[in-house]
Order: sequence, then C-alpha cells, then structure tokens
Amino acid sequence: MGDSLSAAYGLPIEKGWVNLLQQALPAYKVVNASISGETTSGGKQRLPALMNQYKPAILIVELGANDALRGQNLNTTKRNLQSMLDACIQADYACKPVLLGIRLPTNYGPAYDALLQSVYKGLATENQIAFHPFFIEQVALDPDLMQADALHPNALAQPLILETVLSTMKAAEGLLTPNELSE
Repeated sequence: MGDSLSAAYGLPIEKGWVNLLQQALPAYKVVNASISGETTSGGKQRLPALMNQYKPAILIVELGANDALRGQNLNTTKRNLQSMLDACIQADYACKPVLLGIRLPTNYGPAYDALLQSVYKGLATENQIAFHPFFIEQVALDPDLMQADALHPNALAQPLILETVLSTMKAAEGLLTPNELSE
C-alpha cells in the first residue's frame, strides 16, 4: 500500500522497486496496490477489500507523504496508519506489517517534519514492527537519482530503494527467512 513513491511514478512499472521486490522474493506473490497521490484515508478505505482478496503474509505500508504535503492533520494520518497496521496485525491469518516512513521538503518547516517523523516512529515502536524512517534517504538528495521534479526517484534509484526495503525486512525477526530471498 503506497503512493507515487511505490507506484513507480514517471517510470515503466517494471522498473519500480515494488516490481524489483517480486524478483528478489520469488517465494511471494507481490501485489503493488500503490496509487500515485494516495493518502492514508484512501489507503485505509481500500485496504479491507485488498486484504480480503489477497490475504497478505506481509503488508508494506508506505503512505503519509501526500497527507503531509497537503498539510493535513497528522493525528488523522496517525489514526489512519494505525488502522491499516491493525488490519494486518489482527487479521485471522498471519500478516506482518512493515512501515516505510518519509521526510518532507525543508520548506514545510522543521516542526511539522519532526511531528511527521514522530508519527512514524511512534507507530513502529508501539506496534513493534519492521520500520524504516526514511526509505528513500539513500537517493533523495542525489539529483542524479531523482526525476526532474526532485520528489520522485528515477529508474537508477529503484534498486537502491529495494536494498533499503529488503534490509528493513531482513532486520525484522521472523519476517523473511534466507531461503525466501533470491541470490
């Protein structure tokens, strides 16, 4: 569940990190339910039907950037994210959540960005789940790895983002076993 950062915005879908994740995890069927422009409210509304349809073993939640870019109340964002995490944690089948956080451009101010960071960190701590605070950090400040809009990673950045996501998943106890990863 994600936004444009996971929907391969501006790229052929096969170049996106989610598609690359499928190649790295052949033991899983990876479903990219990301939509460019998606908010946590939209994700929360769409998630029940998707969970019913796919019954995911792992739910990667990469949402909140569009909430923050629109200046929405981050308490609502937190509640929406918690609802999505709860749907996974409380599913009647084994589902493990992974939370991928983002950072805001500096023009949003340090106080709002700090609040956004505390939302992600608090959710990860409270739920004891796999978490990366800024999953595109490795590429976000490198203009050679970003599209012209300076918000979306380009095709060269996607394998680096995949490395970050995989290392986050590998670090979570019991999330992935070595035999589930392609070498």
